[in-house]
Amino acid sequence: MAFNLQTFKTRALTAILFAVVMLLGLLWNKWSLILLFSFINFGCWWEYFILVEKINQVKIAGTLKYIFLLMSALVLYCAAWPHESFDVYFTVSGNEINWKYFLLAFLFLLIIIYTFLSKRIPTKAKWMSLAGFVYITMPCVMMIGLRTYFSLGNTEVGLEVIPCGIIFSIWINDTMAYLVGSLIGKTPFSKISAKKTWEGTIGGAVLCIGVIALLGWWSKLYTVKDWIWIASICAIFGTLGDLLESKLKRMAGVKDSGSILPGHGGFLDRFDSFLLATPVVCLYVYFFIR
Repeated sequence: MAFNLQTFKTRALTAILFAVVMLLGLLWNKWSLILLFSFINFGCWWEYFILVEKINQVKIAGTLKYIFLLMSALVLYCAAWPHESFDVYFTVSGNEINWKYFLLAFLFLLIIIYTFLSKRIPTKAKWMSLAGFVYITMPCVMMIGLRTYFSLGNTEVGLEVIPCGIIFSIWINDTMAYLVGSLIGKTPFSKISAKKTWEGTIGGAVLCIGVIALLGWWSKLYTVKDWIWIASICAIFGTLGDLLESKLKRMAGVKDSGSILPGHGGFLDRFDSFLLATPVVCLYVYFFIR
């Protein structure tokens, strides 16, 4: 993959603007992070629907799309505010029921009715649509959970550190893989993504782990071993996430999932690595750091 200076300039400028927005969302406060990942959730969902439609050669009704989006928004809301004083309860047969969980069950029922009772939508498209909750919404929920509930030593210190570590690891891995692959890459990594090379993939992973380990050592938040594991997970599963999205695009016959980010494509193009890496990092944090 030859190095293209103009492409690199476009990607670099977009990446800088993108980084500013991401850092503001991650570091400002809890509300900014929730807003950021709600926006990412909706953007990824919309592009995912387009891919599902192209892959299955079917048009999904707008009403069904909005029900999916509303349900994903409610899932994010439940993750961000599980026990709030302004929650409203109503009584059914002597049992108190929270409105948001009632609405969640109702929306899920509507989705089942709309998708599985519709003969116009192919079975494959139905399952792919439902899989969007695992593929897109779950990582956003986990990222919000890492920032909202996970703390270092039961203090407010370090709440934003793990989410930032995930994003930084993915940025470094993607950027270094692109640079190393452009300069010395010769061996194709996968038929799914023709631009990826073994040299770029390995170089990106090594540099990602090295930089994150140094940052972890400098910050003194968590151990260097933990940061090495987090960076390794992001490098491996981030690459797999990129390949998964490339496979979906190839099945749909499109080059990019969208065009909102010049030089990078759409939401799914930018967050494909994040979507697969975050759940695995979250499991590591829960079992080995918490």
